[in-house]
Amino acid sequence: MTMLLFDEKDLFTTGNGAQKNFDLPDLCLMLHEGFISKTEADYYYDMLLHNTPWREYQMPMYDKIVTAPRMIAWYGEQEEAGESALPWTPELMQLKKQVEEETGLLFNAVLLNLYRNGSDSVAWHSDKEHMIGRNPNIASMTFGQTRPFRLRHKIDKSVAQIEVPLHHGTLLLMSGTTNTFWEHQIPKSAKEMLPRINLTFRQVQ
Repeated sequence: MTMLLFDEKDLFTTGNGAQKNFDLPDLCLMLHEGFISKTEADYYYDMLLHNTPWREYQMPMYDKIVTAPRMIAWYGEQEEAGESALPWTPELMQLKKQVEEETGLLFNAVLLNLYRNGSDSVAWHSDKEHMIGRNPNIASMTFGQTRPFRLRHKIDKSVAQIEVPLHHGTLLLMSGTTNTFWEHQIPKSAKEMLPRINLTFRQVQ
C-alpha cells in the first residue's frame, strides 16, 4: 500500500475555471470547469466514494463476457439492463437540480462510475440509443482524480481526436449529434491514480 504524504483531496485539481464550447463537425460539447466548488466537490467525493453501493457488472467483449474495469451504481425511475434503479438520494437530487438549472435540461436518471485506479477505464463507445434516444443530452460530472476524456469521430477520420482533462468538480455536456457521430473513452494509465467518480445524468425513455 502506498502512503500518501498529503490528504488525498488536496491532490485533486479543479482546473482553471474554463468554460468552453468545442467547434468541430457533428460535435456539441460544453465544458465548465469548477462548476462545483472545491469545498463542495471534496464533500461529494467523500460521500459518494464511501456511501454508494458500488457493484461490478458483466459486459460482452468480442465472443465472451468479462467483468467491466470499473464499478457502477444506477439511480432514477427506470430500469437498466433489467435491474431496478436505486432511489434518488438527497445529495444526487441536489446535484441533478444544479445541472438542470445550468443546462436548462431535465434528467430522470444518473449512472455513477467509479474508476478505482489507473487500471480502470472505459473503451471507445457511444451510449446505447435504445434507452436515451438518437441524439441524447448527457451531462457528465467528475469528482476526484483528473482523467483524460478522449473523443473521436466515427466516420470522418480527417477530424482529429480531442482530449479533454476532466478535473474535480467539472461539468461536461454532450448534446446534439455528438453521441450519434462521436465515440468517447477514458483510457487506462500506467501512472498511479486515485479514485475518480463520474456521474452521467440522462433522460431515459
